[in-house]
Amino acid sequence: MTEIVINDERAKRNVVVLIAAQAILGCQMPMIFVIGGLAGGMLTGNPCFATLPISLIVFGSMTTAPWLSVVMQKRGRKVGFFIGAIAGALGAAVSAYGLYVSSFNTFLIGSFLSGIYMSAQGFYRFAATDIASKLFRPKAISYVMAGGLISAIIGPQLNKIVQDASVIPFFGSYVAVVCLNLTGMFLFLLLSFPKVTSSQAIVVAPPPPRSYTKLLSDPRILVSVICGMVGYSLMNLVMTSTPLAVVGCGFTKNNANDIVSAHVVAMFLPSFFTGHLITRFGVEKIIAIGLLILTAAGLVALNDVQLPNFFLALVLIGVGWNFSFIGATTLLANSHAKHERGRVEGLNDAIVFGLVTIASLASGGLMNCTGGSVIEGWAAVNYAMTPFLILAGTALLWLTLIKNKSTQLQRQAANIREKA
Repeated sequence: MTEIVINDERAKRNVVVLIAAQAILGCQMPMIFVIGGLAGGMLTGNPCFATLPISLIVFGSMTTAPWLSVVMQKRGRKVGFFIGAIAGALGAAVSAYGLYVSSFNTFLIGSFLSGIYMSAQGFYRFAATDIASKLFRPKAISYVMAGGLISAIIGPQLNKIVQDASVIPFFGSYVAVVCLNLTGMFLFLLLSFPKVTSSQAIVVAPPPPRSYTKLLSDPRILVSVICGMVGYSLMNLVMTSTPLAVVGCGFTKNNANDIVSAHVVAMFLPSFFTGHLITRFGVEKIIAIGLLILTAAGLVALNDVQLPNFFLALVLIGVGWNFSFIGATTLLANSHAKHERGRVEGLNDAIVFGLVTIASLASGGLMNCTGGSVIEGWAAVNYAMTPFLILAGTALLWLTLIKNKSTQLQRQAANIREKA
C-alpha cells in the first residue's frame, strides 16, 4: 500500500487544468438545464413531465457516482474524466436524435447518458485536493469551482446562437454540446499526479475503509452530506423550474437564458474568495451563511414574478449554493482517510444527486401540476425549500454543539494535566 505525497506546486498546476475543464466542458450544463425542460415540454404531451429529462440527467449522475469513484480510485482520475466526456458527447448526440425523430423516450435516454458527464464533472473538485495540503484544499476546491464562472457566461450565450440554428428547436444546442465534449476532453492529458516510488511505501497497510453505515455515523461526514445535498437539491429545484416560470409569465426564452446565466455566474463568482473565507472563519460558519442566503432567495421569489425578482432570486440561489456546497465539500474532504476516498466520494455524490434527482422531478410537478396558474406553481416550488433548509440548519447546529463540547473536554483534560 502506498501513500500520496503532498505537493502543492503540482496541485496548483492540476487546478489550472481543472479550471479550464470547468470552463470549456462545463458550458454544456447551463445550456442543457436551460433547454432541457423546454425541449421536454415540447416532446411530451403531459406538462407535469416537462422536467423529466433534467431529472434523468441527475439520476444518471447519481447512479454513476458509486462506480465512477471506484474506477478513479483504481485507474486514476484521467480515466474517469475521459469516460465522462465521451458519455457527455454520446448523450448529447442521442438527445439530438430524439429531437430529430420527435421521440421523448429517446431524448430521455440521451439525458441519462449526459448524467455520466455530470457525475464526472462533480469529481473535479475532489481531484483538486488529491495531492494538496490541508491548508490549500479549500482554496483548490474554490478555484476549480470558479472555473464555472466562464462556462456560466459562455454557455447561455452560446445557447442563444445555436438553439434556433436548425428548423428543429434546440437541435443545434445538442450538436454544440457534442463538440464541446470531443474537443475539451483532451485537457485531461495535462493532469499530473506524482508516481509513488518504493521509498514512499508504508510498511503497515492501513485498515480497510469503514462501512457505509460507520461512515455515516461520523458526525462530520453525515452533516457534510446533508448540507451538500440540501444546498445542491434546492438550487436544482428552483433553477429547473425557472425557464418554465419565466416563459410562463410572458417573458422570452432569451430572458430565461439571461437569468440562468446570471444565476450560474453567482454560483461560481464567489469561488474566488470562498476558500479564503473558509480558512479564516471556519467551514461551519460559511455553510450557515449559505443556508441563510438560500432562505433569502425563496423570500425574494415569493414576493413577485417580475424580471428583477427572478434575477435577484436566482443570483441569491447561486451564492447560497456556492457557500453551502463548497463548505460541505471542504468538510467532507477533511473528514476521512486517504484510503477511504473512493468510498466516501461515491457515497456522498450518490446521496447528494439522489435528492437532486427527486428535486428536479418534483420541480416540474410543483411548477405545472399544483395550483391553477404559473404563479401558484412557482410559489409551490419556493415553499418546498422550507423543510430542507430546516433539516440542514438543524444538522449544522448539532455538529457545532458536538464540536464545542469536544473542545471544552479537551481544555478540561489539558487543565487537569497542567495541575498534575
